[in-house]
Amino acid sequence: MAREPGRGRRDRDETPEFQDRLVAINRVSKTVKGGKRFGFAALVVVGDQKGRVGFGKGKAKEVPEAIRKATEQAKRQMVRVPLREGRTLHHDTNGRHGAGKVVMRTAPQGTGIIAGGPMRAVFEMLGVQDVVAKSIGSQNPYNMIRATLDGLTREASPRMVAQRRGKKVADILRTGDEAPAAEATEAAEA
Repeated sequence: MAREPGRGRRDRDETPEFQDRLVAINRVSKTVKGGKRFGFAALVVVGDQKGRVGFGKGKAKEVPEAIRKATEQAKRQMVRVPLREGRTLHHDTNGRHGAGKVVMRTAPQGTGIIAGGPMRAVFEMLGVQDVVAKSIGSQNPYNMIRATLDGLTREASPRMVAQRRGKKVADILRTGDEAPAAEATEAAEA
């Protein structure tokens, strides 16, 4: 099985289409004998808009180089998040990192992304279309993104819960009124 010419690692990395969003650029200066030296730190969120998202930060003397480094790091640190109907979260969740706290709630179709700043970038890159989110506490974009990803990694689909418990998805999704009645009839038959 011969490899096609020009098909290397570079082509494999670029096969999935990733979108990226620049969230913040921070200019820092170092005072030296001859004056000041400037550096730049970039915060980037990357996602495939189908349930995968990651963030990265990069530092360099030039802005484009800092963005490139941040994008590469974000692609290496991607996480998969289960989405309901490919448009919203399965359940309400909270996230926390340091002083940054976020609350994320599932929303009906047509709601849109109601979230601010860095959280909006994460949801857009993730592919969420309907969500209501609120940031409480730290307004630092790094902490907000980390808190958002903390909450999203706790997200569990009914399939994941059923698999963990060794049950069927139908048993997990049963409404609260039916479950006790079904268990009572099973107990009466036994």
